[in-house]
Amino acid sequence: MAKLVVGAVVFVVLLIVIWYISTSNSIKVAGLKVDESESGIDVALTKRYDVLTKMLDTVKGYQQYEKSVLTDMVRLRKGMTIDEKNQANAAMDKIAGDIRVLAENYPQLKADNTFVQLQKAIVDVEEHFQAARRLYNSNVNRYNSKIVVFPNSIVANGMGAVKRELFVAEEYKRQDVKMQF
Repeated sequence: MAKLVVGAVVFVVLLIVIWYISTSNSIKVAGLKVDESESGIDVALTKRYDVLTKMLDTVKGYQQYEKSVLTDMVRLRKGMTIDEKNQANAAMDKIAGDIRVLAENYPQLKADNTFVQLQKAIVDVEEHFQAARRLYNSNVNRYNSKIVVFPNSIVANGMGAVKRELFVAEEYKRQDVKMQF
């Protein structure tokens, strides 16, 4: 009878150890997915910067504009927080808007083939960027869910896992668009 009790205790302990290791690995994999998708945001921001810089160079042929504004604003380096990436994105949104305003003031620029191609490239870049943001936020939600749901939260607390930040839209983009004709 004692062997049966010892065997049952060993079996239960073994199940707990297997569950703990499995849960720990699951949380680590989810964290790696978040890191991977954050890298996708970096790639999208870099691509966006490159396209905006090229468009800016085209616009500069029609109007003098300081390229350093873009260069100083974008510091896509490893270690940038999601909040800093949100700020860089907002600054690039402003620059993109400024470029569109300049294009409106120079009708010959809007007809320029290079400018038209760059405008199409910007649409592509924006779609890529939005997809990267959606993937990142999906992975963050999955990760955050894993670390807060009981009993996984026991393992997550033991690992020191903390919730990750979502990549959020700027406040002005949440407002209703006012259309004037």
